[in-house]
Amino acid sequence: MGNTFLQGHYAPVSEEVTRHDLDVTGTIPDHLDGRYLRNGPNPIGELDPDTYNWFMGDGMVHGVRLRDGRAEWYRNRWVRGPRAAALLGEPPPRARRRSGMEIIGANTNIIGHAGKLVALVEAGNANYELTGDLGTAGPCDFDGTVRGGFTAHPKHDPATGELHAVSYHFGMGGRVRYDVIGADGRAVRSEDIDVGGSPMMHDFSLTANHVVLYDLPVTFDAAQAAELAVPWPLRTPVRLLLSALIGRVRVPDPLTAWLRRGVRAAGPYPYCWNPHRPARVGVLRRNGTGGVRWFDIPPCYVFHTANAYDDGDTIVLDLVRHPKVFDVDRTGPAEGDPTLERWRIDLRTEVVTQDRLCDRPQEFPRIDERRTGLRHRFGYVVQPDEGALLKHDLHSAGTRVRRFGAGRVPGEFVFEPRHPGAAEDDGVLMGFVYDAATDRSDLMLLDAETLDTVAAVHLPQRVPAGFHGNWVPTEPEL
Repeated sequence: MGNTFLQGHYAPVSEEVTRHDLDVTGTIPDHLDGRYLRNGPNPIGELDPDTYNWFMGDGMVHGVRLRDGRAEWYRNRWVRGPRAAALLGEPPPRARRRSGMEIIGANTNIIGHAGKLVALVEAGNANYELTGDLGTAGPCDFDGTVRGGFTAHPKHDPATGELHAVSYHFGMGGRVRYDVIGADGRAVRSEDIDVGGSPMMHDFSLTANHVVLYDLPVTFDAAQAAELAVPWPLRTPVRLLLSALIGRVRVPDPLTAWLRRGVRAAGPYPYCWNPHRPARVGVLRRNGTGGVRWFDIPPCYVFHTANAYDDGDTIVLDLVRHPKVFDVDRTGPAEGDPTLERWRIDLRTEVVTQDRLCDRPQEFPRIDERRTGLRHRFGYVVQPDEGALLKHDLHSAGTRVRRFGAGRVPGEFVFEPRHPGAAEDDGVLMGFVYDAATDRSDLMLLDAETLDTVAAVHLPQRVPAGFHGNWVPTEPEL
């Protein structure tokens, strides 16, 4: 059958394309002036289908420029880290300093912050600043204030303009790092948090008063890492060295540099399910007092959170729960249905309750980002295998379903309000939808209230299934 994540709507595209004045069905709202951008894996070079993991592909950003009711252009561009540039036969980007490893290209998310576009990845890998036309400007370390990588899932605080992040890396010696990036694009706070071992913390939650960590049983696998980066005669000693270092001391820079030089184009994923590691959530006060309080939960994994908020002495978490990942199947998350749940952490009684909000398999939850850290009403989640977008009303417990038709596969959808003061549900949802019949994709704009089509921007090629994107309004710097 081959590798699922190299076939069908996952299959990579082979060319970078630019098209102007795109065809549109319907009417693009006049208030949309900016770029819809989405990042995802698109591997370059030789692959081993038996070991390729979806998370390991080289980053490629797809973008559509909207302005004055028109779709001005579509572009797709690989993110040019040193390894990707070499595989494309180009000189590496200039870098004033080393800002992370290059084991995985910046393939997971793309955001706008402090007038910059930043392609994001995690696990200690380098992030990259992009230009307004999606060229690679160079590594991003937030003006030298953040070293050793970042996270793929920062949270923007709508009240302060700050960007909050929890970052992990196998070489951090059993710690993760909590950073706050100011509205000016420079770090204003950085705090190491002891977690022991080396867990994969893909996402976290932010409320008005708290940061919530997900310490779950997916951890760094030294054997897989050695296979990924090191010639076979050296794999056993490197595996033993990594096993000795993880969770005790920081991995020395010369070793991480060696791993970075030896890495193949794409291959085995160095994190896996660890049945010996307990699952827990940690709560840190944003004011920096009290340290982390840990609460045990049943084993599971959380890739993506929708939102979180404080409710008296309780923290409410809306998220997608996977029963298990990267145990038998190392190619991607495919071991049990991911479902939408609401967890409540009672800080007074120290009890965590977990309730399922919807039984349908679903992923990539998003909300109105103006409600980040605050009580929200609506959540938007996709069912790629069902060709559907779900809109959850969390006040009435109702769900509206938009199906895109046979052979049409949606990716993540994001919300943009009609104007800054608009109601939570007053605006458009936008995301890419792949059509198998034409082997092309559309950027779909939907009415957020009804899920009816407002406009469809017809792209010149397919956008492979990928990860995360955002609407980035026009700013002079872009």
